Amino acid sequence: MALVLFLCVCLLLLAGYPVAVTLGGSALFFALIGTLTGTFDPTLGFMPGRLYGIMTNATLVAVPLFVFMGVMLERSRVAENLLDTMAALFGPIRGGLGISVVVVGMLLAASTGIVGATVVTMGLLSLPTMLRRNYDPGVAAGTICAAGTLGQIIPPSIILILLGDVVSNAYSEAQMAERARLRAQGVFEFTPPETVSVGDLFAGALLPGLVLVGLYLLYLIGLAVLRPETVPALPIEERRALRGRALVKRTLLVLVPPLLLIVAVLGSIIGGVAAPTEAASIGAVGAMLLALAQRQFNLDILRDVMRRTTEITSMVFLIFVGAAVFSLVFRGFGGDELVTGLLSDLPGGTFTAVFLVMLAMFVLGFVLDFIEITLVVVPIVGPVLLMMGLDPIWLGVMIAINLQTSFLTPPFGFSLFYLRGVAPAEVRTGQMYRGVIPYIVIQLAAMGVLAYWPALATWLPGVVYGGE
Repeated sequence: MALVLFLCVCLLLLAGYPVAVTLGGSALFFALIGTLTGTFDPTLGFMPGRLYGIMTNATLVAVPLFVFMGVMLERSRVAENLLDTMAALFGPIRGGLGISVVVVGMLLAASTGIVGATVVTMGLLSLPTMLRRNYDPGVAAGTICAAGTLGQIIPPSIILILLGDVVSNAYSEAQMAERARLRAQGVFEFTPPETVSVGDLFAGALLPGLVLVGLYLLYLIGLAVLRPETVPALPIEERRALRGRALVKRTLLVLVPPLLLIVAVLGSIIGGVAAPTEAASIGAVGAMLLALAQRQFNLDILRDVMRRTTEITSMVFLIFVGAAVFSLVFRGFGGDELVTGLLSDLPGGTFTAVFLVMLAMFVLGFVLDFIEITLVVVPIVGPVLLMMGLDPIWLGVMIAINLQTSFLTPPFGFSLFYLRGVAPAEVRTGQMYRGVIPYIVIQLAAMGVLAYWPALATWLPGVVYGGE
């Protein structure tokens, strides 16, 4: 019955029904059937405690604050100034416009973390310029889509906050299950359980995120060398518009404010000065000051930003509630035991289990949103994988990179939808699909690098927080 429930939820989500209603409604319907047929272990009595735990979770307070920060920065014209300046800085070299898009995507990821706003802004500002300069439409569209998705892996990222909460709960469950197994053997463990925080995932994702940026840049440099006609340099007359000391001054004026905000937010978290929630409040205030400096702050803008923040936050927390109901009902049907048995009995042990879970998430990313996978799939498979001895920070970062591909994989990649909405008619959808394929391969390659070299994710948290 647990498997039927999971398949039913996936089918309803594919049909386009709202996520929160689908998760909660399907779970309650199956719970009713299971209760009437005597096949359901009543677990809904834990629901009030689960919902209260969501409402009182201090970590999740960072979600609306980071959303507010991202939406406010979107209105402050930071992206427009960065794109103009980076294009002038890198334009003289082949592939320079593409490189500028990736660099700006990295900076926006570290300051806003909102994929949709980044893709739409760069699609409106950079795509027409790249097409006028004879960039290959597929390369231009793919670069913009991929650069926008950096907001999923480079902190502060909403997905890392959600994953931090989910992975922390899964790690606690895994340790409790392991202690129960040891008690059954007469071995008692009295040391306090280890914990995983959002700050751990932020620190763990930083280096893999920068490696991913480096791989994007290497791909564009390779195109400039092997296929220069697809990524031409700016004409000489355009390079003269801004150069020399004026270019240096403009670069400093445009880069310093967002860099200060990034250092204030990420530096306070990684340096242990502030918790993610406190750092998010710093970011929200900093975003308002930045908008004020750009003369893009007034009561109407603040009202609009508050409204959009409330809408996005309400959507996320409604999905949290639906996922909590689904999780309880799934466990009531013995779904957790089914998954544990399935993954534990696979030939090849831990490697096969991790590979199949990552493959399943990648395939689900073609049709499901990253929030749905995070709140539905990860709580099911996370405890089982962590019981196998995997590092929770490494697993969280691997999942984050995997979910990043869901924004690029057709037919439901959200970055593709965002860009399709603002791209000129001359850019065909097929060209956009073709353009993102190399970046999907790059993201999968980054997962392979991280799998081969786990210290890429675990070293920095260990240095910062005194772990391993």
